[in-house]
Amino acid sequence: MKAIMVMFDTLNRRFLPPYGAEGIHAPNFTRLAERTAMFDTCYAGSMPCMPARRELHTGRHNFLHRSWGPLEPFDDSMPQILRENGVHTHLVTDHQHYWEDGGATYHNRYRTFEFFRGQEGDTWKGHVADPDVPEAIRVRRGEPWRQDWINRQYLTDEADHPQTRTFDAGLEFLHTNHAEDDWFLQIETFDPHEPFFSYARHKQHYAHAYDGPHFDWPDYKKVSLSGEQIDHARRGYAALLSMCDASLGRVLDTMDTLALWDDTLLIVCTDHGLLLGEHGWWGKNVQPWYDETIHTPPCSSGIRAAGSGVSAARPSCRPSTWRRRSWTTSASPPPPTCRAAPCARPSPMTPRYARRACSVPSAATSASPTAATYTCAPARSRPTVPCTSTPSCPPTCAAASLPPSSRTPSWCRRSPSPRRCRW
Repeated sequence: MKAIMVMFDTLNRRFLPPYGAEGIHAPNFTRLAERTAMFDTCYAGSMPCMPARRELHTGRHNFLHRSWGPLEPFDDSMPQILRENGVHTHLVTDHQHYWEDGGATYHNRYRTFEFFRGQEGDTWKGHVADPDVPEAIRVRRGEPWRQDWINRQYLTDEADHPQTRTFDAGLEFLHTNHAEDDWFLQIETFDPHEPFFSYARHKQHYAHAYDGPHFDWPDYKKVSLSGEQIDHARRGYAALLSMCDASLGRVLDTMDTLALWDDTLLIVCTDHGLLLGEHGWWGKNVQPWYDETIHTPPCSSGIRAAGSGVSAARPSCRPSTWRRRSWTTSASPPPPTCRAAPCARPSPMTPRYARRACSVPSAATSASPTAATYTCAPARSRPTVPCTSTPSCPPTCAAASLPPSSRTPSWCRRSPSPRRCRW
């Protein structure tokens, strides 16, 4: 196993060219889309930063338990499970919340990790005197605001920016370990999260006339600013996204150079989006969860088919109902198949959503249920299918084929008369 996960914070789907955005300079996201599967219907479970990351580790909805918080001692953790099974897990990040009270205990689930300072209000450089702050549009001016202006004094060169240094460290890991097997690398940057601090080479793509107060860090509240100020903030976000695009391009270049596309999985994802004046709101926490904040743009690379020299069919996931996902590939899918399974008691993890019912032809015998040829037919909710049974053989039910991530089968039980199985 060799896998790379590049994670951005607050990556807006509607700002990405592969999802229809216009006027955004992001050639590497376009390049990524040409080589990977883009998921059209992915939605975050919990927000904001740490709730989303607890879901990433545990595979459970965090909001069912609580809001912001650490991993608990009883939590299963994806990188820790990999680590315990012989996979070297390495985290490189500038996401300061990993090291704060209430957000800790995530990073030490990895075998090794590196942290780069200076994002947002990270308590990094110590200045007793207050920094010089220009006239700005912001209501909340607490300690993070003051500290951010101190940190910016040390980030005048893009090479010193924590995002750049995070990707530097990720690429160093790839160059050091690309010939080895069994590793998972997580390159995670806090950008394009606010404040929208970037550099002239990225801002030049969104040049515009603006002579108002400094504005690159919106408060989470209802919009009360002019159209010009809203447009200025959006352009600032776009410039920071273009900086993220440049960093992503470095990963793609390295995968080309080291020929990692042949045997390495690449995942690019985010935790949530951000409202930039849409629906009359700034932010993501206060207002209802609109599509702009919760509809996310993950993508994943396919591993090349062995010996083919070309990528295998790329999967895409589109929900046929709100509780079920049907899997398709760019190649023509095979006809549906069914499998026989014994009647059994349910487990807490047994899926209960609608499936395709499978009927057993009369020629099939219970003594050899798996050898029978089954016919599949679309079923409505809670289908009922016949059982096959003999005095010497327990009843069996026909269970449907499921997506790769689902468990099969759902349980069946016998009703008194006639003898039938139900999901």
